[in-house]
Amino acid sequence: MLSPQDQLTELVRTLETEQHVFATDPLLITEKLQSEDGKPMQKLHRRASRIDSNGALARVLGKIDGRIKGIMFVMSVVWCISGFLGLFTLLQTNVVNFFYVLVCLLGFHSIMLLGWLLMTLINQGKQTSNWFASFVSPSYLIRGKDDVTKAAVDLYECQLQHSGMRWYLGRFSHQLWLATLTGMLLAIIFLLIVRQYSFSWESTLLSDQALITLTQVLGWLPSMVGFDVPDSTAIVQSRLVTDAMPLSVARQWAGLLVGSLLMYGIVPRAIAWAFCALMFRRKKMRLDIKLPYYQKILNFWQRHVVDADDFIEAPAPIAPKATVSAGKKLVALLEYPSEQLNWWQSGLNTDSHGHSNVSNVENFGIVDDRDDMARLKTYLDSHAVQVLLGIHGKALPDRGTLRKLDQIANHAKHGLIVQLLNDGNIIDRALTDHDITNDVVDSSQSKEPLLDKQDVRYQQWQTALSARKIGLINVDS
Repeated sequence: MLSPQDQLTELVRTLETEQHVFATDPLLITEKLQSEDGKPMQKLHRRASRIDSNGALARVLGKIDGRIKGIMFVMSVVWCISGFLGLFTLLQTNVVNFFYVLVCLLGFHSIMLLGWLLMTLINQGKQTSNWFASFVSPSYLIRGKDDVTKAAVDLYECQLQHSGMRWYLGRFSHQLWLATLTGMLLAIIFLLIVRQYSFSWESTLLSDQALITLTQVLGWLPSMVGFDVPDSTAIVQSRLVTDAMPLSVARQWAGLLVGSLLMYGIVPRAIAWAFCALMFRRKKMRLDIKLPYYQKILNFWQRHVVDADDFIEAPAPIAPKATVSAGKKLVALLEYPSEQLNWWQSGLNTDSHGHSNVSNVENFGIVDDRDDMARLKTYLDSHAVQVLLGIHGKALPDRGTLRKLDQIANHAKHGLIVQLLNDGNIIDRALTDHDITNDVVDSSQSKEPLLDKQDVRYQQWQTALSARKIGLINVDS
């Protein structure tokens, strides 16, 4: 799966593509990060975290991840308890057949481990069926109809179908087996502490010598790590035992049983678990920054002039010149008020032929919330007018604002034109506040960054209007 930071970054990409409204404007965050240092991936992570300023996206991702891990933990506990109870039930008699108990402990486990190893070699490099994805589908774990929940569920579904998930599932399968074997080990140790057992062996098909040899072979590896194993005399004495045996001999058989469970059960399964964990780390899903969405952001951050003499700047998009019609006009302000009482007169005063256009004008006021938009669209649907929209210089061309712009353009029967209002008063007020707070004397140095920011914002609106073929009225200040 993706790392938590990559998940958040990818979720932001998905939601922004679907025009989701975030807690913080992505355009503003992207602009601020252009001047900050850091590797591309670090800046993308930083950008996603700042866009999710209220932590809503991270909480949804954390909820899904926590529930998946919770299911895995509960299953591990259940498997451990089942192993404990299974062996506890098996060792209820004081005299037990050693090989029968050993086969019950490691027989099916060994077959499954060899089967996994064989399938891993056969399916090397191939996609395997993902039963885990359907078993713990995020759509079953979290319910919600909002955009964030749906996008987060789709993101996890995509991760669960990734080719590297075969190692994640293998690791989980080995984890369940380790839980079962650990439960068996705890049961054996507990019963050996509170009860005294006698161990015997017998067979109908195998000879006595074959079983003696088999016992010695099984005892070789446990003896290498310090477990007591039966010697030849103890093996012979244990054949067909029906009553209590010497305590020293019983301890040797108990050592072989515990050692076999560890060395032939838990250790191989732990090695398989570690191998799957290592392979999953190597094949782990990575954030694809080659996608056009990320490339556009990275190119914006890397945009700088290396040599002014050799640099040829690509022409910036320019909005088409507005054509003012002779019919009725509807003028409105987008989101922000204007200090000029009749701000639209400068744009409609004269057209290219010198004719006056200020007559027959309907002043709609400010278009801000949903009620304003609904009222404006209703009016435009029933009146054939050309709309002149005044946009303040401090307005951001974010997705929400541009969505309003598109809706007005679609409903305006005689077209939409835009007038960008002068932001000089805002600059002067901001400069005054800055001077009072910081005792600045040189006003030209203080005004310069604000003017630069205004130029950037003006070009952003030029780009947005150019892409939508919306005319712009150029008013000389």
